[in-house]
Amino acid sequence: MNVSALLDRARRAGVMIATAESCTGGLVAARITDVPGSSDVFERGFVTYSNMSKTELLGVDARIIARHGAVSREVAKAMAEGAIENSDAHVAVSITGVAGPGGAGRKPEGMVCFGLASAHADTFTETRRFGAIGRESVRAAAVQHALEVLDSGIAEMLK
Repeated sequence: MNVSALLDRARRAGVMIATAESCTGGLVAARITDVPGSSDVFERGFVTYSNMSKTELLGVDARIIARHGAVSREVAKAMAEGAIENSDAHVAVSITGVAGPGGAGRKPEGMVCFGLASAHADTFTETRRFGAIGRESVRAAAVQHALEVLDSGIAEMLK
């Protein structure tokens, strides 16, 4: 993913970006801010690793976490929408998952949920299963996919 191109699209669309990250621990925000000049389109990043931080910083309803678990499309949706509501961003991507090692049952290692929210479209969510490829590889794959989701959302805004 060419992050410079993503940022150029955001500039053309006139949008500010926010991230809401759990299992990636701020790596998406780091990739974006590695690019000089990103401050004109990157509004802020939330690292909400604990359930309490998801509730306190993003306004994720604790009942959603209790009902679906922190690693769920429902929580990814609430995280992305919370990033929009708690920032001046126009588009936000969220990531919550099981980087490993471990995981169990319906939430195995490598399962990552993504959300993409904006004020002008329904919130998109999806779950990817990267497999038990190791913590570092799961996180790298999740960062890559989150940037692709964000880029697609911004491209859609340009139409």
